[in-house]
Amino acid sequence: MRIISAQPHDVSQLLDFRSEAADWLSRLGTDQWQLPYPAGKLLETIEGGTVFMVLDGAATVATVTVTPEAEAGLWTEQELSEPSMFINKLSVARTYAGQNIGGRLLDWAGDRAYRVGAKWLRLDAWTTNKDLQAYYLRQRFEYVRTVLEGTAINGGPRVSGWLAQRPTRPIEHGFVDETLEPERLGDV
Repeated sequence: MRIISAQPHDVSQLLDFRSEAADWLSRLGTDQWQLPYPAGKLLETIEGGTVFMVLDGAATVATVTVTPEAEAGLWTEQELSEPSMFINKLSVARTYAGQNIGGRLLDWAGDRAYRVGAKWLRLDAWTTNKDLQAYYLRQRFEYVRTVLEGTAINGGPRVSGWLAQRPTRPIEHGFVDETLEPERLGDV
């Protein structure tokens, strides 16, 4: 399997991919990702070079966003002063579930973060999705805190404020990485 950077023509495919994940999450009884994700916002992140796809042949089997920018209102000023990379929108096709693709993708993101000079790989997860939180803890993330104050993009209460982090490190992830070498944090 190989990792590539998403391209603008991948928007509809990635929106369909997210819709599949939202349907699965709904069947599990969580309201996570039930609002459609704005295509324009996805296109912005793709054009920013922060969206990645795992391919098995021609099939997209997973996606993740890895960015140096944190969502506003989640991390303290002290935490934001530490070099970090943030992951979000990680999802794996249900046909590839149970093969540790997500765990390997987290390792890839941690390795990539290490190569850019980040100390931490950080994330925020749905506050009510206990299974997802347990998954991240099994993936060696340490719980930091839960942030409930603030509002979500749609004006409602914050729903993705369970914060966790793990130190970055070089690690073998088993993917063929076809992405461009990332710029180090602080480079212009």
